[in-house]
Amino acid sequence: MISRIAISDVSPSIYFGGEFVPVKAVPHEELTVYATAVIEGHDQLTAEVVVHNAFGKVVSRHAMTEVAPGTNRLQASISVAEVGDYFFVIEADSTSQYRTVLGSSEKYPLRADRERALVGAWYEFFPRSEGAVRNSDGTITSGNFATAALRIPAVAAMGFDVLYLPPIHPIGFAHRKGANNSLTPTATDPGVPWAIGNADGGHDAINPELGTMADFESFVTTATKNGLEVALDLALQTSPDHPWVHAHPEWFNKRADGTIAYAENPPKKYQDIYPINFDDDYEGIRDEVLRIIRLWASKGVKIFRVDNPHTKPVHFWQEVLAIINNETPEVIFLAEAFTAPAMMHTLGKAGFHQSYTYFTWRTSKWELTEYGREVSTQTSAFFRPNFWVNTPDINPFHLHTGKPAIFALRAVLAATLSPSWGMYAGYELFEHKAFSEGREEYVDSEKYEIKVRDWEKAENTLAPLITQLNTIRKNNMALQRLRTLVFHTTDSDAIIAYSKRDGDNLILVVVNLDPNFAQGTMVHWDMDSLGLVGDHFTARDLLDDTTYNWSSHTFVSLDPTVGKSAHIAQVKIS
Repeated sequence: MISRIAISDVSPSIYFGGEFVPVKAVPHEELTVYATAVIEGHDQLTAEVVVHNAFGKVVSRHAMTEVAPGTNRLQASISVAEVGDYFFVIEADSTSQYRTVLGSSEKYPLRADRERALVGAWYEFFPRSEGAVRNSDGTITSGNFATAALRIPAVAAMGFDVLYLPPIHPIGFAHRKGANNSLTPTATDPGVPWAIGNADGGHDAINPELGTMADFESFVTTATKNGLEVALDLALQTSPDHPWVHAHPEWFNKRADGTIAYAENPPKKYQDIYPINFDDDYEGIRDEVLRIIRLWASKGVKIFRVDNPHTKPVHFWQEVLAIINNETPEVIFLAEAFTAPAMMHTLGKAGFHQSYTYFTWRTSKWELTEYGREVSTQTSAFFRPNFWVNTPDINPFHLHTGKPAIFALRAVLAATLSPSWGMYAGYELFEHKAFSEGREEYVDSEKYEIKVRDWEKAENTLAPLITQLNTIRKNNMALQRLRTLVFHTTDSDAIIAYSKRDGDNLILVVVNLDPNFAQGTMVHWDMDSLGLVGDHFTARDLLDDTTYNWSSHTFVSLDPTVGKSAHIAQVKIS
């Protein structure tokens, strides 16, 4: 029942599964709270957002102001200082020469995760490829954790925060895939890392070709010393050789003839992978997954990239993630869920800290603008985006030309639109060859074979720009925030402009979306949204250290043919 002062339409709030679940935040991230408050008659209302910690103690009060006169729509900015669980309520009062009336909303939970849940630059590589050697007879000697560790300083030097590894477990032999997804592998084909499990063990074991558990622990130590967190893949599926298949046959789907069904995602078939059936022993599967997460967390892994979470029950993830959060709240889960928006959003509400997104396929000015507005405002309470420019599974059509300019502009967009972004090894070398026309897959995909790359001899590389982008991100808090993204009008569909601001840190980004030709246009900066007074301002491009005197209507020209696809400009706040 509503109170005497009717408080409604509180935002952000997430009603999920019959209750309010926590709004997502990180320490010191500004969050704008909205509410509508009314009372009968003509009394004047005042209201506050009152933030409490998990024990009910008030930690802060924030006066609310009317969004526009006469609307009764109120707003206030709040933040919390530390990781933890909180809740906020709206308290309102109405005072006249006759009475004082108090009103209060219900409690709305808020969770402040550690900073990495929102902000991070991710780099993915296969340990078996790092340090791999091609022998004189054409065979390849696999890399391992020791050789892969030698690559860590270079990844750190590019400014990445997270080093993500595909599954590092033993790989099955039954129906093992060969090069380019062939069903007829050779004796030397290493198999797909996501086909987990053989006689050497399953999700709790290390692939012997990569080394031992001690080697992995040493790898994590090296990463930590270089300022990198290691993220592991949590893929709840098995090869036909996994120990679970024999110990727990009830964990798998059966065909009419009693055989176990392999995974399919039409038109793709995964004969080397068995999906999990959660219906016949839910508690047993849950407890085993919890054991696996706890094991790797004890080895220093505090980030998990979850493979295809949308193919598992949502309530399973809600329960597992809640248990892990209560035990070790520093553990972060990234949802690899390229699926329907409703499911992606549901997984966020269920507890996933961040998610893969549709950015990989958003290319036009209109698409990028609409999607940017969606993730920064409409869904930011429960869905944190991670913008990946590519993955081993996805070689987007716009990269198939191999032109450095398209790789550069996509990296700029990903690194500045979203607080978290990622790339798969080889992107900096402009790897782009497609399996066939009309397919967003790499030919000679690293999923099926070991790649031998000579990083030392690579001459044509995007690494300097990537290093710049990550340095700019680290030095500018505005780029480490999501909810402040604002798009500005340009007169050309080939050029997109947007801004982010955090306190006195204001960043303007202009990108030429045409990788082939120079483009020029008028950019119409919304001075009110920028928080600038007057019509002119000074902007320093952080990419080339050029200073510009811009105004609310500025002509901008960008020429990718001379290596200039974008401005990332820091505005001097007087």
